Amino acid sequence: MRCYSNWRWHLDEVFVKINGERHYLWRAVDHEGEVLESFVTKRRDKVAAFKFMKKAMKRYGQPEVIVTDKLRSYGAAMKVFGNAVRLETGRWKNNRAENSHLPFRRRERGMHRFRRMRSFQKFVSVHASIFNHFNQDRSLSKRCHFKLNRTAALAEWRGLCAALRTVMLAL
Repeated sequence: MRCYSNWRWHLDEVFVKINGERHYLWRAVDHEGEVLESFVTKRRDKVAAFKFMKKAMKRYGQPEVIVTDKLRSYGAAMKVFGNAVRLETGRWKNNRAENSHLPFRRRERGMHRFRRMRSFQKFVSVHASIFNHFNQDRSLSKRCHFKLNRTAALAEWRGLCAALRTVMLAL
């Protein structure tokens, strides 16, 4: 597990249809734009928000600040945790999480929606890991460093694909 900064998390949920039924994809994004955690539920209430935040905090620890939209389920869940003072809500404060949904929606449209929960869960977990692996802010580094990091990530990805291919052929 990589060392993540627990400075600021952005939490948001997205409506997703699976086989014609509405489900909710909860996502936690850190202040650098990396997807930390994803969670799928049928409801969008305090219990679902509590489960999601408990899962994320168990894996990554408690953040200093949690930024959300104005959904009241987050505030109710934060009261259960006892750290409601760390919650920030605002009109444009949660744009980091909203913008993290865009590449997900683009790939979802290409797949022509989902039919099973299992395939959706697999897609979400793989999408987050691939996105985090290749997402590097160009503005934070020089071009030569960006190119080296991008080449290293692509070489690692090709190595993983080759290893997976040999395992699948062995089966």
